[in-house]
Amino acid sequence: MYRNEEQRVNPNKLNAERSSRPMPFLCRAGAVALATLWLCNGCQQPGGLPPEQQAAPIAVTLVSGDVIRLTFPGAPELNQSQKIRSDGKVNLPVVGEVQAAGKTIPVLQNDLAERYKSELKSSTVTVTLETSVIQVVVSGQVAKPSKLTFERPTTVFQAIMEAGGVSDFGNLRRVHLVRLVKGVQQTQVLDLRPTISGQATQPYYVRDGDVIYVPRTMF
Repeated sequence: MYRNEEQRVNPNKLNAERSSRPMPFLCRAGAVALATLWLCNGCQQPGGLPPEQQAAPIAVTLVSGDVIRLTFPGAPELNQSQKIRSDGKVNLPVVGEVQAAGKTIPVLQNDLAERYKSELKSSTVTVTLETSVIQVVVSGQVAKPSKLTFERPTTVFQAIMEAGGVSDFGNLRRVHLVRLVKGVQQTQVLDLRPTISGQATQPYYVRDGDVIYVPRTMF
């Protein structure tokens, strides 16, 4: 019980007094940081490449040299990995040779399910890509301009190093990455100087068919 009415605390008055007090510095800083994070949520990544093009590539169409894993839920003894031959085919148990290159994974799975339908009780076949072959052309001011083949995710910087690195006249400030996107060639200019100087940078992964051109420095 309160001794008198003046000692009773009014919750509404208390909340009003609290809200009128200055916000502590740390709280203000946190609010500003949160607002900045919200505003930059849609900011473009450095270098101009959309995030989906910076990410490690995912093979859409199988090509010769790719290694695929075939899993048979109804016949695990048939599970195996195979490398797609230069003629684009794989030799599978029971059904023999099957064309794999030029097909997407879902299309190949459906094709194999049809082929095994009359051979197995459960014709379900799961196809996964274990390794993918990526061919990239590196030209311009590098030690060994050439067409390179990679079997694992590779960055633009790594591809240039595989070509012997930049020559004495190479310009890492304006490396051109030419990529075919929906039938149109698109060129992105990348600044790789922070990477070679040892700074932590966002990796840019190459994709099959990319052309990397290192221009000549103007100085």
